[in-house]
Amino acid sequence: MNTARSHFHIKDEIRILGIDDSALISDTITIVGAFFRGGQWLDGVLRSEVTRDGMDATERISSMVRRSKHFPQIRVVMLDGVTYGGFNPVDIVRLNDETGIPFIVIMRNLPDFRKIEAALSWLPEKDERLRIIRKAGSISKVVTKEELNPVFIQCCGIDAVSAERVVKLSSTRSNIPEPLRVAHLIATGIVLGESRGKA
Repeated sequence: MNTARSHFHIKDEIRILGIDDSALISDTITIVGAFFRGGQWLDGVLRSEVTRDGMDATERISSMVRRSKHFPQIRVVMLDGVTYGGFNPVDIVRLNDETGIPFIVIMRNLPDFRKIEAALSWLPEKDERLRIIRKAGSISKVVTKEELNPVFIQCCGIDAVSAERVVKLSSTRSNIPEPLRVAHLIATGIVLGESRGKA
């Protein structure tokens, strides 16, 4: 169920929280939130942890968002995919319900559900993990900066057309929205000593 908010009001400096995780080098994975005005100004950084291949990502993200001093200002939360810390699934419908904030999932590639299902077969609660992943809903293609490098999105609490506008508005440096790009740089830099890879 996607309780999409139609006619979503979008300003150039819309407050966006982008959340990404760090490298999988331990059983506890750092996640970082970068709080942005549009795709231009970094106004704050949040940090939390999730369990590698666990089942606590939804709860940890919800808590991190709701406890933040920026919570009243956040208009959209962006996630890098619907699993964090390996295959720790994120329930964006539950997050939207608990926070009242729209969520947009960004993916560089279309997910291959057969490969995902095969990977999940090695983990406990396989069916529940897959249910949460599929719950994120329909996937839309968005062309931001480069025609040859589109991104794919899922959303909850915001209609797909408005979500696409927010993604394009905040993709100021690359085809990935700046809040997510910066969250990735910070998360990998904290854990590895230097940022690397792509959001």
